[in-house]
Amino acid sequence: MRISGPSHQRGTTIVELLACLTIVAVLLAIAVPRYAVWRDKMGAREAASDVVGVLGEARESAVLRAGFVAVVLDTLRGSIETRSGGALLTRRDESTRYGVALAANRDSVVYDPRGLGYGASTVSIMVRRGAAAETITVSRMGRVHW
Repeated sequence: MRISGPSHQRGTTIVELLACLTIVAVLLAIAVPRYAVWRDKMGAREAASDVVGVLGEARESAVLRAGFVAVVLDTLRGSIETRSGGALLTRRDESTRYGVALAANRDSVVYDPRGLGYGASTVSIMVRRGAAAETITVSRMGRVHW
């Protein structure tokens, strides 16, 4: 003869479920702001790397073409254009691609046929996304420092 006692059901109680949800909410509250900061840093860094690449390509192009090549910075649109003799060589829209804003102390960088900077001043380009910023400097000699 079998005597049956009270039946026990397996599962979780509402208290256990609320405890788990509270832990997950606390972890998310810590992780989400850090992720946003990390995303801004990576966006600014990738865009700065792209700008440095454009400057390097323009310098090489000036030497290969044996002519002047200009890198035009459009800070309002957040774009960079490479031009030679009035012809457009390349165009990069950094604001759309990486969600960044560009700022510069000059609107262009020009390389001469030797690959040297043409003009008398150093150019500083700032790439900003949120609180993250990267600064690129082009010396009078045409060297890029980042």
